Order: sequence, then structure tokens, then C-alpha cells
Amino acid sequence: MMRSLFAGVSGLRNHQVKMDVVANNISNVNTTGFKSGRVTFSEMFSQSLSGASAPDNGRGGTNPMQIGLGSDIAGIDTLQGQGSLQTTGNDTDMAIEGEGFFILSDGEQDVYSRSGAFQPDGEGNLVDSGGRMVQGWMASGGELPVTDSTSLENIRIPVGETIGAMATDRVVFSNNLNSDAEDGDTWSAPIEVFDSKGRRHSVDIEFERTDANTWTVAVSADDVEVEVVDGGNLAFDENGIYDPEESSDETMIRIEEIEGAEDIEVYIDLSGITQFSGASSVSATERNGGPMGSLESFMVDPSGVVTGVYSNGRVQTIAQVGLAAFANPGGLTKAGDSVFMESNNSGIRQVGPAGSAGRGDIAPGSVEMSNVDLSAEFTEMIITQRGFQANSRIVTTSDEMLQELVNLKR
Repeated sequence: MMRSLFAGVSGLRNHQVKMDVVANNISNVNTTGFKSGRVTFSEMFSQSLSGASAPDNGRGGTNPMQIGLGSDIAGIDTLQGQGSLQTTGNDTDMAIEGEGFFILSDGEQDVYSRSGAFQPDGEGNLVDSGGRMVQGWMASGGELPVTDSTSLENIRIPVGETIGAMATDRVVFSNNLNSDAEDGDTWSAPIEVFDSKGRRHSVDIEFERTDANTWTVAVSADDVEVEVVDGGNLAFDENGIYDPEESSDETMIRIEEIEGAEDIEVYIDLSGITQFSGASSVSATERNGGPMGSLESFMVDPSGVVTGVYSNGRVQTIAQVGLAAFANPGGLTKAGDSVFMESNNSGIRQVGPAGSAGRGDIAPGSVEMSNVDLSAEFTEMIITQRGFQANSRIVTTSDEMLQELVNLKR
């Protein structure tokens, strides 16, 4: 009977632990990025009253006789299943769809989280609610470095900071030249280009028909010296489509005598022009370069690339958020405040951008909700309560049997 008492006590203790886990799950049902826990039980050691015997001399074998000594906690697992995404509309919020963890630094060590409720601090650093800095890679001149663990750094979004002027070096033309034009007819397409100081210069690109399917390019400007230094021949086939074999490989113009700035060379892309019957409409549809500007807004794409939009119309890569993946994410240790730490059984972190090597995509403007299923948790609560009640009956019944034994002597 003493064995039954201890078996009942072990059941009470274990069901109390399970109730603690269920209660913690329910209390965190609205915690951003929370991962629910699960308790599993196992049978404790069994006491053998007799061992098994093999069949012998016409007698059958006998099974072992054992009495179990109660239950034990087999494990408390963290279930890393995907939580639903909640749209927040906040540009700095991010959620991970799939595997992976955000990498956060407190200045001494890196920790990992699924909670992407981020905001900039006073210096523009992207931080979580605890002030830990989001890790990734900062771009230089719009170019990202090698995205590995050795080059991780704090992500900073410098809203309001200025970006220098950029000289124009490429202009793309599109639309149509009139196939019914006469030899010597011209079409002028004005463009604006920028020098290295960010000043605008108006340049006229003039197309002159020289034959049925050929045109030449000339340039002129009022405030600077400009000339075609390479190419300038434009040809079309019999169907009015740009003919790369008969056209110049490339058309380059040079702009000189710019006060206080370097000469610039601009590549003119003419491959998007057609020659059909109808009014000429050729115009510049794309041009790079621009004046000095300041960062006004930014956006994040599914690979975690942060792209800045500047007041001068330029769009440039600022940074990329890094993610860490683990061979056994369930082996991570919870460290409070919705963060995890590596453990001996989590595996070594594998750092890289989102959408690569099994790491999930980033959903900007959203956060991941808790993966707690309330219906399942309430069901587990009922099962736990009934299990606790049943084990309490073992204790009271065993006590009553001991009382009967004591009462044999009156």
C-alpha cells in the first residue's frame, strides 16, 4: 500500500507541473512570438516481484511480475510551430513566415527571438522592446557586404540623413519614331541630367532621319558643352523593330565645361525605340542621377532588405536583416522577455538572409502572434484536472486502507 501512496503522490506532482505549463500557455495567448510548451509523462521504475521464465519440459513460460512505482516527467517541450500573422501597419514591425529567428544583441551576447515588434531608438538603431539591437548587415553605397555571421552589425535606419548627389550616367529612351517621316526630318526629345554637384542641365537629344530605316542622334545644350562621342546610329528592320546589328553598339554623350564639377559621360539606351507609321513620341523613360537628398521613408522586402526612399527620388539599399536557423530549434533555452539562447542540444546557429537555406521569409508591417491554441489548452486543462483528481483518490483510498489495517487491533 505504501507503493500506491507514492504512485499517487508522483501523479499529483506531475499533473501540477502540467497545469503550470498549461497555465503559462494560456497566460501568453496574446504574447507576440510566444511558443507554447507541452508536457509528456513517462512511467517510473518498476519493482520486479519475479522474473520471466522460458518454456521448459512441457511447461509454458511465465511473464515477469512487476509493480510500477508511479509516473515521471519525460519532457517539457517548446513547440516551435508557426503562429498566425497580425498586420500592424508599423513599418519597423516584422514577422517570420517559416523557420528562423531574429538575431538580437544586448552588447554582450546574441539572443534569438520570433517577436519582430521593433522600433528605432534615439540614434536610429532598430531595437526590440527590451532595447536589444537587431542584427544584420549595413549597406555601403547601396551595396551589401557578404552576408555571414562574421559581418553582423547593428541595423540602423538613419531617417533624415542626407545622401550625396549622383551624376547621371544612363538614360533610357522608348516609344516611336514616325516611319512616314522624310529624310532630313527631325524629332527632339529633351532630357534633364545631373552633374556631380547635383545641378540640373537641360540637354536636347535630336533624332534625324537619314534613310528609310536609319536615324542619327545629335545633342545640344545651352549652358554646357555637349557632344556625341560614341555611336549615334539608330537602325530598324523591315518590321519597325530596333535592329541591334545595324545600330551602334552603344551611344555615349559627353558633357563638358561644367562649372566646378567633373565632365560626365552619359550612356544613351535606344533599344526601346520602334519605327511605325504615326506621330513620333520618343522620350526618356528612365534616368539615373539626382541632387542631394534626405531619407524620407523606407520599406522592407521578404528577404529582409531595407530600402530607403530619398527626397530626391533615389531608392537605395540601406541594410538587410539577418536570421539564424538551428538544427533543433526546440532545443533552445527560453531566457525570458520572448528571447531564446543557444543550448547544448539546439545546434550551432546558421546565419544568413531570409528566404535562404531553409530560413523563412519576412513579412513587413506584421508581427507573429502566439501559437497557443486555446481550445487545445482548455482541453488539456480538463484532462489535467481529472488526472489530478484521480491521483488524489489514490492517496485517500490508500490512506483509508491503512486506517483499516491499524483498526485490526482494537
